[in-house]
Amino acid sequence: MTTPAATLTPTAVPRASRGLWGDALRRLLRNGPALIGLAIIIVFVAVAILAPLIAPYDTLEQIRGQTYKPPSLEHLMGTDKQSRDVFSRILFGARISLFVGVVSVLMGLAMGGTVGAIAGAFGGKVDAVLMRVTDVMLSIPGILLAIGIVVWLDRGLLQIMFAVAATNAPIFARILRGSMLALRESDYVTAARSIGAPTGRILLRHMLPNALTPLIVASTLALATAIIDVAGLGFLGLGPADPRTAEWGTMLTDASSFYRQAPWIIFFTGAAISLSAIGFNLLGDGLRESLDPRMKR
Repeated sequence: MTTPAATLTPTAVPRASRGLWGDALRRLLRNGPALIGLAIIIVFVAVAILAPLIAPYDTLEQIRGQTYKPPSLEHLMGTDKQSRDVFSRILFGARISLFVGVVSVLMGLAMGGTVGAIAGAFGGKVDAVLMRVTDVMLSIPGILLAIGIVVWLDRGLLQIMFAVAATNAPIFARILRGSMLALRESDYVTAARSIGAPTGRILLRHMLPNALTPLIVASTLALATAIIDVAGLGFLGLGPADPRTAEWGTMLTDASSFYRQAPWIIFFTGAAISLSAIGFNLLGDGLRESLDPRMKR
């Protein structure tokens, strides 16, 4: 009597890991809020790039007899006191907000990252001195520090970028310094020291690449606050040197005195600021969840 063939039970084969960034991308693409934030940012960037092609009017063009016209087919977001098209000015304002926000965060990353890397790599007195300076800067509210820097350096986009960068630099320094301290006693760093690798090589080749993950998340979230800070400085009258510049904060200042006659200016400009900040916040939260190894599924 022949015995029946053994039934083969399929066993679950574990899915191969795609590496940190591959797994993070896979988790990010499954994160609904993060994808919404990414879509908002893509629209924001596309509008900034294509503003000259999309805008129906020039930002300084004064349309005779069109003062404080409400939204219509001719002027989708109405007009302002100088009879300028609000829709066109918001589109071009996206260019300034995106450019100033990105450059200020990159400047903050360069300044704060350098301080944090040096403090975390060397420790001791170097760490103590640099972190005390960082603590002093963190004790000053960010918007007050930015106001003081712009007042000291005078108005202008470059001054605004430096001011916003200075408010973010201490945060980046603290984050990177903490990551570097956690890596100083790791096995691969100890092995590199034992074979006589120079400190600079250990810092740049072994420690820094593995400490950048929290900094990437923090910089994405900082873009949202940078856009709000730039608009806040413009609202306080510390925006671009030319008051006619289509900048969101300056537009809010101009509209605040006539909000009863033209409430649509404040509404649409505030909506643009809020949506761009929400987009970066959603993407930043999604990156934080995607890059956290403890959330790996």
